[in-house]
Amino acid sequence: MIQSFHIVAPDRTIAPALSEKINNLSKPKGSLGRLEELAMQIGLIQQTLSPSLRHPVNIIYASDHGIADEGVSKSPKEVTRQVIHNFLNGGSGVCFLCRQHGFEMKIVDGGVDFDFPSIPRLIDRKIRKGTRNFLYEAAMPPEEMERAIRYGADIVTDCHNEGCNIVSFGEMGIGNTAASSMWMTCLTDTPLIDCVGAGSGLDAAGVRHKYNILQQALDRYTGSRDVREVMAYFGGYEMVMAVGGMLRAAELKMIILVDGFIMTNCVLAASRLYPEMLFYCIFGHCGDESGHKRLLDFLHASPLLSLGLRLGEGSGAVCAYPLVDSAVRMLNEMHSFQQAAVTKYF
Repeated sequence: MIQSFHIVAPDRTIAPALSEKINNLSKPKGSLGRLEELAMQIGLIQQTLSPSLRHPVNIIYASDHGIADEGVSKSPKEVTRQVIHNFLNGGSGVCFLCRQHGFEMKIVDGGVDFDFPSIPRLIDRKIRKGTRNFLYEAAMPPEEMERAIRYGADIVTDCHNEGCNIVSFGEMGIGNTAASSMWMTCLTDTPLIDCVGAGSGLDAAGVRHKYNILQQALDRYTGSRDVREVMAYFGGYEMVMAVGGMLRAAELKMIILVDGFIMTNCVLAASRLYPEMLFYCIFGHCGDESGHKRLLDFLHASPLLSLGLRLGEGSGAVCAYPLVDSAVRMLNEMHSFQQAAVTKYF
C-alpha cells in the first residue's frame, strides 16, 4: 500500500506579526542576519511569536548496499555493523555532538547485512540484509520501498509522541554516496560526473572507478525518471526510510534539520513527492562531498555552516542546532526597544 501524507505549507497570516516583533527587537533592523530568517521560518512552522525547541532527536537509519560489492567505496560492508556498535557504545563522531547539544539518538537497522542479537537500543526494522546490486537489477522492488517509507515515518511518529518537535536525520551504509549520486543525476539532470565524489575517502583512481561503475548502471537503466522508480532502483533502505521520516516530520509540522550529501538527496526525493515539505527544512551545512553544493544550489538552499564535514550520521545537522536555538532565543529573550527603553536607531 502506498503511504500518503498530508503536508501543507505553513499559514503565512502570522508573518507580519513575526516580522514586526523581529524588527522591533533592540538592534538595528536586519543586524542579526540569518538568525532573523531562521526565527521567521520557525515562527511560521510553529505558528507562534514565541517558538520553542523540545526534545531534539537525531535518527540514524542504517542499511547495506548491493552496489558496494563493486568496490565503489573505500570501506568494506562490514564497517556498517561495526559503526552501529560504535553508535550504541557512544563512541562515534555524532555521539559526542548529540551529548553536547542535548539530542537523543535513535539507531534503526533498516537493512544491515548482519544478524544483530536483540539489543534494546537498536530499533529493528530490517527489510532485507542489504539491497540488491543496482548494476544488474533494481535495488529493491516497489513493495520494499513502500515498507521502508512507512517504517521511516513510524519512527518519527514515535519521536513526536515523545515530545520531539525538531528532528535531524543521519545515515550509515557503505555505498550510500554512490546511491545518492544516482538519485541526484536522475532527479536533477546533473551530469553524473558532477555527482560523484570520494565518499568515505576514495583516491582519484577510486573515484574514477566509482564513476565508471555508476555510469554502467545508468547506461543499463531502462526505467523512467519518476521519483518513486528512481528511489526503488538505485536507493538504499536507509535513504528511503529517511524520505519517509522527513515526510512524516513535515506532516507533523516538525522542524527538519538536514545533514549532508546523502540526506540532501533524501530531501530532493521527498520534495519531488511533496514539494511543501521544503518549508520545514533547515539545511545544516555544505559538506565536502562532491556534488553537495550543486545539489544545495539546485534546491535553492542556504546551509548554515561550511566546515568541510563529510562524516554523515547527522553530524552536520546537529552541529548547526545551536544556531537554530539562538534564533529561537532571540525571539523569546531579546528585549524590544520599548522594553529596553532604547530609542529606535534605524
